[in-house]
Amino acid sequence: MRARGVRAVLAAALVTCLLLGGAVLLVANRQRASSANSLDHPVRPLGDAATEAQVVDKAKQIVKIAGLQTTAAGYLLMSCKNRDDPPYQGAVYLTFALPAEVRADAYFRDVTAALVRHGWTEGLPPNDQVFGRTMSTDGVTAIIYRHGDDTGAGVLRLYGQCRNVNDHRRDTTAWVDITSQFGAGR
Repeated sequence: MRARGVRAVLAAALVTCLLLGGAVLLVANRQRASSANSLDHPVRPLGDAATEAQVVDKAKQIVKIAGLQTTAAGYLLMSCKNRDDPPYQGAVYLTFALPAEVRADAYFRDVTAALVRHGWTEGLPPNDQVFGRTMSTDGVTAIIYRHGDDTGAGVLRLYGQCRNVNDHRRDTTAWVDITSQFGAGR
């Protein structure tokens, strides 16, 4: 009797573990499928103009808040999945002159503090950029750092949300010069 009771308890425990394990796998697969689906089908997709405005407007905000002296700026619509397929996000690459009288570490610390005062959130520093800072707000991520080849220049990169589902697979992928939108050369 005793051995039978132990066997019954062990069998019940085994069945319970198998059922719970199966339930966990079902939930995990459903979560994985829904997160992949959210990339392919964003809740509120953006059109091309809104995708561009999302990052260009934030770049203008940073330039104004930080007083950046823009030397060049470009915009690109890029795939969030691979090289070609939707969804897409807007990206801005902007270079600016660093003030000669300020050390780079102090300058980027001050820029970060100014952006935080205006609602930006500081993230982890980028791994490959000395004195670099990562900031975000409203679904836009900005990375600001000293240019690797020109110590008198800085770089600001911005990336928007992956919400543009228009088909751009046949578009020619190229940066669009948007320098004039930042008053460069004034």
